[in-house]
Amino acid sequence: MIPAELKPEILLSAYASGIFPMAEPDGEILWFRPDPRAIIPLDGLRVSRSLRATLRRDVYECRIDSAFAEVIRLCARRREKTWISPEIQAAYIELHRLGFAHSVESWKEGELAGGLYGVALGGAFFGESMFSRATDASKAALVHLVERMKAGGFTLLDTQFMTEHLRGLGAIDVSRKEYERRLKAALRVEARFADAAG
Repeated sequence: MIPAELKPEILLSAYASGIFPMAEPDGEILWFRPDPRAIIPLDGLRVSRSLRATLRRDVYECRIDSAFAEVIRLCARRREKTWISPEIQAAYIELHRLGFAHSVESWKEGELAGGLYGVALGGAFFGESMFSRATDASKAALVHLVERMKAGGFTLLDTQFMTEHLRGLGAIDVSRKEYERRLKAALRVEARFADAAG
């Protein structure tokens, strides 16, 4: 069941305004508009030597949108207290059905080893969460995401809050004003996610 406040039109309007939801443990939906905001510049992704070796060896097969519901479920399960409540999961599965939410998955020997999901609007991709069951699996998915975004004409990769993990991957903080400037420009872009090369 999707609550009224998480209906697709409300979610999409919120993202277009730089706002996103997270659920409290009791199910209450809170809305966030961080300042500063974390983003990964598409030309600034840091790929470590070990990750480069993993990518060269083709350890993982990266796929798009082949297991969206499973990816969001596994993202929710990766920690004891999660903001990805059942209602949040249902809302984003509906966004996926409508073509706005996407998953990038790393598969190994037919098993889902890691991945991420987020929302695409115009030339912006709003990364929501990632999980990994094997070394570098989620990072391989992120590299694939950035390659696809570049090929599809995207300009903004939003990662919401800064973490040391994201900083190590090249994320930077920008002010809310700067983020909203970049978001406004990105929303004017007609980017392609589903048919981008890669």
